[in-house]
Formats: sequence, C-alpha cells, structure tokens
Amino acid sequence: MSRTTPGVRLLPNAITVLALCAGLSAVQFALNGQFGLAIGAIGIAAVLDSLDGRIARLLDASTRMGAELDSLSDAISFGVAPALVLYVWLPDPGRFGWVAALIFAVCMVLRLARFNTLLDEDQPPYANEFFVGVPAPAGGLLALLPMMATLEFGQGWWSAEAVVWVWTVAISALCISRMPTLSVKKLRVPAKAAAPLLVVVGLAAAATIQYPLFVLMSILVLYLLHLPYGVWRYHWLANHPEAWDAPAKERRAIRRRRTQRRIGLRKPQFHKVAGAARRAVKRPRTTAHVPRVYPAENVAPPRARSGARGRRRDWRRIGLRSGRD
Repeated sequence: MSRTTPGVRLLPNAITVLALCAGLSAVQFALNGQFGLAIGAIGIAAVLDSLDGRIARLLDASTRMGAELDSLSDAISFGVAPALVLYVWLPDPGRFGWVAALIFAVCMVLRLARFNTLLDEDQPPYANEFFVGVPAPAGGLLALLPMMATLEFGQGWWSAEAVVWVWTVAISALCISRMPTLSVKKLRVPAKAAAPLLVVVGLAAAATIQYPLFVLMSILVLYLLHLPYGVWRYHWLANHPEAWDAPAKERRAIRRRRTQRRIGLRKPQFHKVAGAARRAVKRPRTTAHVPRVYPAENVAPPRARSGARGRRRDWRRIGLRSGRD
C-alpha cells in the first residue's frame, strides 16, 4: 500500500477525532462527578494530539483538512472542555466564574488561530524550536492544576473560587502571550543518554500508575519552572546566528567560550610552568664534570685526609647516610 492511499491519509485524522472525543468525554465525566476521569480524558487528548502530527509527517499524509481539524479539536479539547470542567467542579461558580471560563475558551481559540497564521510566515531557523506562548495541551492541563491539588491533598487555599478563577485567567494570558516556550517535539536526546532516559520513563510510568495526579502535577510544575529558561534560550539564539544550525554539543562549546571571554578568563597554557614549579624541577647538567683542584700537592683529598669523618661528609654530599650514622 502506498503512502498516498486513502487509508494512510485517514489514520492521522482518525487520531485527531479520537482526541476530540476524549476532550468532550471529559465534560461528560465532570457532569457525572467523576473529576479524576475528566482530568485523565484531557490528558489522553493531549497525548493523542502530540501523535497525530508526527504520524502525518512520517506517512507523508499531511493535508490542509488535517491541519484545520487539528486546530478545531484542540479548541474543544483544551479550551472549551477544561473551562466547562472547572465550572462544573466548583460548587458555586457564580457570574464571575462563567466570565473566567469564557475568557479561557476565547484565549485558547485566539492562540490556535495565531498559531495557524504563523505557519505561513517566514521564521528564523531557530524559531522552529519554540512555541509562541504556552501551547494548547499544556494550557488546558495547567488550568486544571487547582482541581488536581484538591483531589490529591484535599481542600485548601488552592480550591478557593477566587484563586481558581484568577489562576484560570493567568493561564489564559500565558496562552495568548508572545513568550517563547520550548517545543518538546524538537528536543534531541544524545545516544549516551538514551538508556538512562528509558529507565526514567519506566520509573515515571510506574509512579503514574500508583500516583497519577501527583506525577501529573509534578510535570506541570516543572513545565512552569522551565519558562524563564525558554525565554533566555530564545534570546541567546537570536543574538548568536553561528549557533542556529549547530548541534547541541557545539552550542554548549559556543556558550562556554562566550562565558570565558565575558568574565575575563583565558584558556590555560599547559606548556608553561609556574615559577615555583619551575624552580622545583631540576634540569640535568649539560656541562662536563670539572675535577676539583687542591692548592698544594701535599694536601690529600677529603676522603684520604680525614678518614671516617671525610667519608661521612662524602655520604652527606650526595644525599645519603652511612650505616654508622
């Protein structure tokens, strides 16, 4: 079967539709009071959303219809569904709660519309490693972070209605912001780190089975903490064109050289020896040995003149001790 057959082209779109169904199912779980399943459904939608684009590129099945369908699915699964889940979860959301839910859904739709327009614009090479603003799957899960904390740890300040809606509006602002965030799809793992990374993935899978909400919350908190690094990395690449097409190892070497120049360090010269070390090293003599000349013929050398005492001096002169000493 060739890559252009209808069955192959249908596979990525089918995955996108499954992600849409998972997002809508989260609303149904929330209406039934099954909020843990609602969070899991949105998480499954995020995983499927990360797979459909990769599969479409691998199978050479990318179409304009698939791109539009993916945006509509993201708008519902990560914009409308999380907003409705939060609105149903709170006992008395009130009018402000509905306003905050609308703000989140509208901001998510605007974020996806801007993403589609940026695809047609010319971007620098390093821009492919970043998203503009927080991506839709991450934004939809981050909005549910107060609910996760409440289900895991019980009631607290994080479950207050004012805190939940302020948090929702703050995540909405991050989604439509111009903040550059790292794209996980562009990260490359060195060959040496493949085996340790697989071990970490296995441990994470085991921990997810036992403590799913805690692991998901930890991942989301780490994602929030990485945002300043993403901004710094974006601006560093913008100011260093020589690192745009360089691999990760060469980029680290460029940063290391720049850091040494900025703080005034020089590369150590190993062929030069410091003064104290140079004096400690004894160089071999190249001149011939000149015998000592005594002033008078009747004066014997020290060994013949002084006997045992002279022999002791000879031992000391060459750095040894006699057995009698």
